[in-house]
Amino acid sequence: MSYEVIGITVLWLFLFGYLIVASIDFGAGFFSYFSSITGKRHLIQNVIERYLSPVWEVTNVFLVFFFVGFVGFFPDTAFYYGTALLVPGSVAIVLLAIRGSYYAFNTYGTRASKVYMLLYGASGLLIPAALSTVMTISEGGYIEVTGEGVVRFLFWNLLKSTYSWSVVLLALVSVLYISAMFLSYYAYKADDRPAFEVVRKYALAWSVPTILSSLLVFFSIRGHNPEHFENLLSLSGMFVASFLCFLVAVSLVWTRKQLGWAFVFVMLQFGFAFFGYGAGHLPYILYPYLTIYGNFTSDAMAVALIIAFVLGLLLLIPSLYLLMRLFLFDAKYVKGKLDSH
Repeated sequence: MSYEVIGITVLWLFLFGYLIVASIDFGAGFFSYFSSITGKRHLIQNVIERYLSPVWEVTNVFLVFFFVGFVGFFPDTAFYYGTALLVPGSVAIVLLAIRGSYYAFNTYGTRASKVYMLLYGASGLLIPAALSTVMTISEGGYIEVTGEGVVRFLFWNLLKSTYSWSVVLLALVSVLYISAMFLSYYAYKADDRPAFEVVRKYALAWSVPTILSSLLVFFSIRGHNPEHFENLLSLSGMFVASFLCFLVAVSLVWTRKQLGWAFVFVMLQFGFAFFGYGAGHLPYILYPYLTIYGNFTSDAMAVALIIAFVLGLLLLIPSLYLLMRLFLFDAKYVKGKLDSH
């Protein structure tokens, strides 16, 4: 296996980790606000806060690793993506700062205003929508390189593209589906039946839109990038496996059985689809300008980065395991009894 393939695989692993962890975070934020305007905040807020309190500070570690590694492995990406991602990237950074402020105020006892709660809930949808533009732009058609070597971002092409909006839709519903599926398991683990019934309904409600939006993206690629679509067809087994995992996960939540395994199948569902999409996109990073082979860093830098990122994974995964073991799934903490005597 070449350095290029190892490098992009490691980066894809970090991005997948961010997809799962951040989706739970963003969706929980939206559900927190949504429940406050539907009169159900008192039912699910305790479960959401018990999850977010120990986790919110480590969520963005995956994203930082990905972007640093992306530019490190493929230096030319900064040149091509810099202009295109200026607006959505700036929006995402501002919204992440707002979420961090909300967490800090909420954690240290300052009562958050309704405006802050609105921004917190809205950011749970706006951040994935903004970040999803990276995937959209990578398909080509939204960046033009002039004869003088100047990169132009074709904003209006992005704005009026069916494919672009289908990706945004998929990002939104996936966040809500992943988060609701996890919170269903977490509420059940906490033996909080009222909260469980609420988030279980959310999980089932967002399951069908997730599959429909996935199909919409799949067929939108056919018109936007036929070459990628043909590659995806050759990897159809990955997407069939993803759909089977979806059926298992939803059926377990529907029957209220083995909810831990239900979320494992949710991760497998998105894992098969995510890695199938990535494999189908190779060798392009930005169609048709950048490939993993033509714009790679030096071998010495590649080895150093691969070692650093593998060590980062070996440090991050045990850290998350300890976080879950000591806090999230601690028998007392999960039931809100950590401070009881």
